[in-house]
Amino acid sequence: MDFNGTWKVYSEENVEDFLKAIGAPEMVVKMRKDVRPVVVIEQKGKDFTYTMKTPICTKVHSFSLGKESEMTAPDGKKFKCVVSEENGKLIAVTDKFTSVREIQGDDMVETITAGSVTFISRSKRV
Repeated sequence: MDFNGTWKVYSEENVEDFLKAIGAPEMVVKMRKDVRPVVVIEQKGKDFTYTMKTPICTKVHSFSLGKESEMTAPDGKKFKCVVSEENGKLIAVTDKFTSVREIQGDDMVETITAGSVTFISRSKRV
């Protein structure tokens, strides 16, 4: 599993519906819908630093596989999350959504499910 590097999001499906499903304010939904983030992932063993950069803000999350960590949602609210690794995929579980991040060919694909809404983000390494 090699997620290390800088990734540029080139495609997103259902970002607005996902943000609404997790309770993001309408202002955040409007600002985020046309933004294509750059994601920087650094891995050292079981420890990760995940940085998401947009013109609006930069968010940095640090976590260790299998341990609960605190992260910040797009609307600034804090939430608890446990990230695990299964078959080369990073799986994050929270009380509002589940995220599965994997490498598919040259792409990094993240599929996030919140209730009946599925958000898919595709990135290329830059």
